[in-house]
Amino acid sequence: MKYGGLPDRNEQVLRNRPSGAPARPRLSSGRGARLHVIRVLCARCKEEGGDRNRVPVWKYEMGFTDHELKGNLMYDLLVIGAGPAGISMAVEARHAGVKSEKILLIEKTSEHSFSLKKYYPDSKLVTANYKGFEAVCTGVMCIPDLTKHETITYLDVAIKENGIAAHYSETVHRIDKHGHEQRFTVYTDRGVYETRVIAISIGILGKPNKPEYRIPPLLKERILFDLTTKEIGGSKVLVVGGGDSASEYCQYLIQRGNLVTLSYRKREFARMNDINRQSLLALAERSQAVIYYGSNITRLVDAHGKPEVHFAEPGFPPEIFDYIVYALGGTTPHNFLKMIGIEFNGDEPALKEGHETNVAGMFLIGDLSAGPKGGSIIWAFNSANTAIRKICQDYLVDKRALP
Repeated sequence: MKYGGLPDRNEQVLRNRPSGAPARPRLSSGRGARLHVIRVLCARCKEEGGDRNRVPVWKYEMGFTDHELKGNLMYDLLVIGAGPAGISMAVEARHAGVKSEKILLIEKTSEHSFSLKKYYPDSKLVTANYKGFEAVCTGVMCIPDLTKHETITYLDVAIKENGIAAHYSETVHRIDKHGHEQRFTVYTDRGVYETRVIAISIGILGKPNKPEYRIPPLLKERILFDLTTKEIGGSKVLVVGGGDSASEYCQYLIQRGNLVTLSYRKREFARMNDINRQSLLALAERSQAVIYYGSNITRLVDAHGKPEVHFAEPGFPPEIFDYIVYALGGTTPHNFLKMIGIEFNGDEPALKEGHETNVAGMFLIGDLSAGPKGGSIIWAFNSANTAIRKICQDYLVDKRALP
């Protein structure tokens, strides 16, 4: 059997599909002043692309209300992460009857399946059978053992032939659920989107970056690399970094009554999106945050159980803080998931039927739903099929039921 023009290998894998599973279709190849400012910003709206479902970032910066933003179309499904699981999720939705213009795939890197392309050896097969588990396909997407190039080609075809809209080099940094209403607002560095259902398929690889200087062992409880490990309130906190996470950490900590200082090695913020930069600068203008521009930490000293920070620049004398939070990139998926409200059982996300989280309408697929041992590419495909059944049953009832 040829599927999407790929070679016939390990065809028994394809024949193992249970009789009750759906057929896998072939993938053939002061208003006046305000208006003046809006006119100035219109060029930015054009630069942010032509997606009619995207609310440009500048509208939120200008303080537009929900009523004023009304009329932007809502997606049925927004998928975060364009790896095999995310692509499969979008394809499953298409074959469940969701229109292509109601599906959006968002990927923070410049292309789909980035980890597979970057880290997987060219000579190594992408195996359907993983760690001894039988590879039985249950949904639309399915492959035998393939080379890396063949697997990527298969995924290319899936995106193209199903008309999947994918936004690359776009990072999600916040998700809001609107009470009991089945609606999410998704904030990225390029815009804001409305959707009824969210599927998250980000990878499990990655560790937070750490500073080059030594951290005294006795200060371990005072040094953090995320904001989910320990609750901090009423403390003097130093945040180190200059990206979106650094700004979001400052905002979060200030809301919880902390005195916050940000240390950034450069003279201006170049990596933050506009919303986070303006929010941080507004906090500094109101004296709710202090920013040490052009500051470089050289060492930490244990000052009676608290970190004393020493800087390279004479203008910043040694200073003692209650806590230091590093936002140097490489944030783990667990931190992102907890920040958007997903509950955990120990180290693993707490999932219900169909890989749904405690947040109604928010699903985890791929490696995030496979448990500590991880899963194969067939698991990634099948997890999307499992999720779409639950989504169609509970949230997209106007779509056809899957057998």
